[in-house]
Amino acid sequence: MCKRISRRQAGLTLIELIVFIIIISVGLAGILVTYDTVVRHSADPMVRKQALAIAESLLLEIEQQPFTWCDPQDEKAATAVGSGDCTTSQSSLAGPSPAGEARGSLTNPFDNVADYGGLNGAATDLNGNGLAGYTVDVAITEAGGVAPFADMPAGAMLRIAVTVMGRGENVTLVGYRARYAPNAAG
Repeated sequence: MCKRISRRQAGLTLIELIVFIIIISVGLAGILVTYDTVVRHSADPMVRKQALAIAESLLLEIEQQPFTWCDPQDEKAATAVGSGDCTTSQSSLAGPSPAGEARGSLTNPFDNVADYGGLNGAATDLNGNGLAGYTVDVAITEAGGVAPFADMPAGAMLRIAVTVMGRGENVTLVGYRARYAPNAAG
């Protein structure tokens, strides 16, 4: 009698090996593309956090300034109930008033919320040191007379929008400042 020996395959064929290599290569390529994207954008949270810190700092600086009808150096700043009551200059939302004031100046600094209106350019700290790669833009508008400040006169509430741009990030923070000097009735 003749015994038949069954032969079992003891390895892989060349075609199976090539298919296996192709499948592993495609999977590995997908993982590496994803990894490259993650690594390439890993600094974004730091950049966004820095832009946010610049915006928060500038918004806080602006909100801590006086907001009166007249420039704070005016003798009637605390009692004026309208811009016509000022002895000298009045505050304008378009920028510094009087015109010689500058942010961070030791001799004639911004001293009113409205002085910051229209401020734009390179981001700096109060000492004038540049914050490389970032720019700021400040827009100040009247917010009284409309919700949620409908009961206030138009000029009694300001909306302050600080936008910081740079390194692929844009951050805008909005704050409000109420006039604390006497307001005109009505």
